[in-house]
Amino acid sequence: MIAIVAALPGELSAIEAAASAEGPLTSRRVAGRELHTGTLCGRPVVLALSGVGKVAAASTATLLVEQASAVVMVGTAGGIGAGVEPGDVVVAAELVQHDLDARPLWDRWVVPSLGVARIPADKALTAALAASAEVVIGEHGADLAALGLGTPHWHLGTVASGDTFVATAEGSARLRQELPGTLAVEMEGAAIAQVCRTAAVPFAVARTVSDRADHSAVVDFPKFLDRIAAPYARDLVVTALPWCP
Repeated sequence: MIAIVAALPGELSAIEAAASAEGPLTSRRVAGRELHTGTLCGRPVVLALSGVGKVAAASTATLLVEQASAVVMVGTAGGIGAGVEPGDVVVAAELVQHDLDARPLWDRWVVPSLGVARIPADKALTAALAASAEVVIGEHGADLAALGLGTPHWHLGTVASGDTFVATAEGSARLRQELPGTLAVEMEGAAIAQVCRTAAVPFAVARTVSDRADHSAVVDFPKFLDRIAAPYARDLVVTALPWCP
């Protein structure tokens, strides 16, 4: 069974609708989380809304690794890498907690229990999401144009997570300088990665870029979520599932 996670209801809604179209979902509430079990593309799945932030994501992932053979997280992020623009997709090759600092006992960003700072995503799942992103970005051009956005691209690289909403040019520049190669910033992925790495459960993360994580944000987020991010999340998952191990 593959677990599919998102932080916001709007990021998960289209996936839930697609799964419901294949058959009824069985829902149960565990430790404050609603887990919806069903099928998607003929594959058994469990869908979960994590909520925002690392603790919410980690607690949700802890429930999921008990029953899932893999965890996939989708949703939105701010783009901070060069050429990473709204409407693009970033597939995480690795994830890092940009606000984790246990110095002097451990180096900055290192997860003490794992001994690493950058946690690599599962290669097979990541390859499936990357192949999916290549397909999906070509299917929503009209919707992007309606929001004044250009031709989308997909990227593979580092995603940074933290319990701080990065929305200034200074904050984005600091992350680029301190964590070279970081393409996007959000608030959950690296926590999911830590739990999955600890439990030896494969995981992958794909994010739709909603803004540049600075003062230049021009996108109406609720409209972007409804017209772009939700369909992207659904299509990324639906297209990737046949390629997932």
